Amino acid sequence: MDVVLLSEDGQPIGTCAKELVHTTDTALHQAFSCHVLNADGQVLVTRRSLNKLTWPGVWTNSFCGHPQPDEVMEDAIKRHAQHELGLSIKSVELALPDFRYRAVDASGIVENEICPVFTAVIDSEISANPSEVMDHRWVDLNQLGDSLRLTPWAFSPWVVWQAEQMDLYQRA
Repeated sequence: MDVVLLSEDGQPIGTCAKELVHTTDTALHQAFSCHVLNADGQVLVTRRSLNKLTWPGVWTNSFCGHPQPDEVMEDAIKRHAQHELGLSIKSVELALPDFRYRAVDASGIVENEICPVFTAVIDSEISANPSEVMDHRWVDLNQLGDSLRLTPWAFSPWVVWQAEQMDLYQRA
């Protein structure tokens, strides 16, 4: 699978094999994050598999991924939801169109992504792929917001930064 490489202004400039892109000098590339909500208004958080190259074993948003070259973002979201969590997405909504971040994990591997953030609603059961997700929980939005503020080190940096920008985790 390939990821889409981007110029500093966000324009596609090429592709790179996914297994080659994440290094200690990761090129800027296209990605997405998705926060899944259920009918009770809870959000799904996942714990990344220990097999993951970046941030293994860390709690994060529901799922993330990379669209393939020429793939519509909503199709990429649905593909990753199915692959990582066995989920069928009912609806998708853009929450943070301009989210961009660069972070370095403990091993020195860099994430460097233009990463629009979406919310999605599901009405199916979770069947997590153990190579992607080692644990998952449905949590109250306020409780998750409190956890992100009080223990940001327990989560991926991108979910902490996304939550700071989203009203999702600041509901009363």
